[in-house]
Amino acid sequence: MAQNSKLEMKGKQLQTAVLGLDERGQLFSETLSKSELFQLAAVADKDTKQAEKTGEKYKCAFYDDYRQLVIQNQFDCLVVSAGLHSCDEYVRTAMKKKINILKLPPLARNFEEAKSFVSLCEEENVVFCVANLLRFSPGFMCFRDYMAKEAPEQIFMISVTCTACNSSYPAWQSDWKLSGGGVVLHDSYEIIDAMLLNFPQPEQIYSSYTNQGKDRQQRLYLTEDTALMAMKFSDSLIGNLTCGKIYGPETVSIKIFAKEKVLLVEAQRMTIYDLSGNIEQEYVYKDELICRAERLLENFASAILTPDKSGVYSTARENMGNMALIESAYLSARTGMPEEPGKL
Repeated sequence: MAQNSKLEMKGKQLQTAVLGLDERGQLFSETLSKSELFQLAAVADKDTKQAEKTGEKYKCAFYDDYRQLVIQNQFDCLVVSAGLHSCDEYVRTAMKKKINILKLPPLARNFEEAKSFVSLCEEENVVFCVANLLRFSPGFMCFRDYMAKEAPEQIFMISVTCTACNSSYPAWQSDWKLSGGGVVLHDSYEIIDAMLLNFPQPEQIYSSYTNQGKDRQQRLYLTEDTALMAMKFSDSLIGNLTCGKIYGPETVSIKIFAKEKVLLVEAQRMTIYDLSGNIEQEYVYKDELICRAERLLENFASAILTPDKSGVYSTARENMGNMALIESAYLSARTGMPEEPGKL
């Protein structure tokens, strides 16, 4: 962002609340508390002790009732980190009160819910941004610049990986209904977003998933923890996505295969190889989540305070492409048939 735009925004701090104090909610609470553009006015979590502890830490109001947080206050912005199964109606209420929304990924639990959010935010003329932090990592920012200036010739394959050994996760994520029909692809939302930010929507996809249930009956009632997706972008470009949350090492990357080189993109680096696997160029960066959050919040603030000069980065409508791909993948896994995301 241009320096003069940043100076223009300093005149007003956006009164902001954080709904949901999981790890991501804590990250944004800390970042907001240090920002010149925002004032952290309140936090909320179903865990009363967590809400009180965080409120006292940042010297702001705290709630253990999401409804009270939204109904009793008039904020400029609401950062939503809690699962939508616990707060979707309050997110809608906030938009109807003209409160701008910063939603932690995914945009919604399913495509229809995403459509309703997009319609409501446009009807109420509020900013609705999805906090895709990976976009603001230095490795992926470098990749976007590289693709804009000197994209390699004849890219023919893309390989996307998102794995993390995480044996503990909220109980609601094992419930098909509460989770919105699946988990691991939603957990891979940001790498899917990074892929679609740089490449077109696949014309056709085929997906399959499984979980570590002890028997077939148990597997039917548990959400997936491992998924594979094959993608056809065009007759000359194909790709695959591998994601899982029960095995390591933790990997979030996109590998691009082109006629004369191979690119590997990760949050902290971008590496360019020749076809024999020798490194031609490597860009390595220091990457911290709080720095990503700072860049994202600055952009979000500019969309609210200086909308004529800078549009929001990662709008809800833009994220509909991500939701279409995920919805199609889950449908394909259930039916055993290929699907076309563009038809949604």
